[in-house]
Amino acid sequence: MDDWLNPVKGTKDYFPEEQIVREYITDVLRSMFKLYGYKPIETSILDYWEAGANKYGGGEEILNETYRLKDRGNRDLILRYELTFKLAKLIAQKPNLRLPFKRYEIGKVFRDGPVKTGRLREFTQCDVDVVGSSSIKLDAEFMALAADVFEKMGLDIIIQINNKKLQFGLFEVSGIPKDQFIPAALSLDKLVKFGREAVIREMMDKGIGEQSINRLFQMLDQIEEHEDNETRLSITEEYLKGSEMGRTGITELIDMFKWAKVFGVSERLVYLPSLARGLGYYTGNVWEVYLKNPKKVTSSLGAGGRWDQMISKFLGVDKEYPAVGCTFGLDVIYTAIKEELGLSQMKTNIVCQEYQVPKVYIIPIRDDDRLWGYSIKVAQELRHAGISTELAYDKKLNKGMNYANKEGIPFVVVVGDSEVENEVVNLKDMKTGEEKQLNINELISRLKE
Repeated sequence: MDDWLNPVKGTKDYFPEEQIVREYITDVLRSMFKLYGYKPIETSILDYWEAGANKYGGGEEILNETYRLKDRGNRDLILRYELTFKLAKLIAQKPNLRLPFKRYEIGKVFRDGPVKTGRLREFTQCDVDVVGSSSIKLDAEFMALAADVFEKMGLDIIIQINNKKLQFGLFEVSGIPKDQFIPAALSLDKLVKFGREAVIREMMDKGIGEQSINRLFQMLDQIEEHEDNETRLSITEEYLKGSEMGRTGITELIDMFKWAKVFGVSERLVYLPSLARGLGYYTGNVWEVYLKNPKKVTSSLGAGGRWDQMISKFLGVDKEYPAVGCTFGLDVIYTAIKEELGLSQMKTNIVCQEYQVPKVYIIPIRDDDRLWGYSIKVAQELRHAGISTELAYDKKLNKGMNYANKEGIPFVVVVGDSEVENEVVNLKDMKTGEEKQLNINELISRLKE
């Protein structure tokens, strides 16, 4: 066969048996995104080089893998290499967009990087993000979303998680200079794959002092000799007493673990202080999703984090756009399903269910852990019953009602002290204004009518 008849290196053509499974994956992702209250967008594959080369875009490493081209008008263009900077451009086009803005996008991206199992040069990203909320509860909700996605697909996963401020705080108390934080993080991130000796050698080659490196690894050894996250976090917290930045980071991470427990997914989380991701734009909690016991696929199935500053800096404006999001790799998930379950088995299990986005909006009457715990419990029960649900993380009652009305959400659930005590909810039909007190089973039945 002539070479030009083969797919270009880093690309792949899919026959029906394979494509059926790929469409199954995207159906599951879309249904789960909708279930959690996200809306679809679509952005262009072609963009200006200036947009992609913006230093608050994908970062220098990704930029080096960007496909760059000229059109007939001699314009300097790129093929999009990710979907996040495209979201930032979308926000710029509509500065008065109602926040929080919850979107998902599934589309092709292109990177001229190394090719390996589960990693191609033309691949589909499946992104889901929230812009306009600084609530750490949202970080935890992404853990629940990822857990639900892969449980639906029959894949057993773990989520490795860290915090950028926490990691930089460890560097600070180790005596590593601030201008070497990013080089140190890039080296430390290779610890699991390449081992201690290789990482130490690389850090020393970068000019990081031996004493600082030894101090850092003494702390990491103390942290990682324990398996449970609670002990690891507690030890880290002690080390970070001398770093204001580190204290902020450990507080964010502990808070995320707290709410992940309420969402019922904390057992899937693994605190890994060496993990670094998106150093050019992530600002707080970061995570990577992996198969728990992989046969061949060791690449991450998904990853995400909090990126509170990228949009403001990307657009060069003072207005703050706190954001958090996650991306799922269709091609690596497909490969994982193929290796773990087998295509023939998957074909017999393809079920796709459509969901309204969202059907119910849950509003605690005040910011109280007890009310939030009950509200999250109700949300998860509704979602697991197939009812798309959104939580009012940053809205008080009146603003929440107004938000639900403008968004066209048909039902609102209000949670107060009496609802928690009596294990009921107050359901309001936004069309008729009718209100009813119902228990969870009655609520599910009513919403499914």
